[in-house]
Amino acid sequence: MVAIRLRRAGSKKRPFFRVVVTDSRSARDSSFVEILGHYNPRSKPAVVQVDKERMSYWLGKGAQASDSVRTLIRRHLTPVPASAAAPAATSEVGK
Repeated sequence: MVAIRLRRAGSKKRPFFRVVVTDSRSARDSSFVEILGHYNPRSKPAVVQVDKERMSYWLGKGAQASDSVRTLIRRHLTPVPASAAAPAATSEVGK
């Protein structure tokens, strides 16, 4: 089975992750098929850069995203609806 998961890079105690497509039986940091993007949790705010087109291609082909990749997609790549993003603009201050 093909999996979309994080591959750890970076030095000791300074993690940096690549989002890769790989065989699910292979080790975490071993060979991969394609790099889809990267994730840097140490920067504020965390940087997530993923090629959405290639991600949807692989998901369409039957690749399974890992739990951590699903969470990244949900939190950082899914657009927030305008009604939920902005608080109500009709507040009456000073009345």
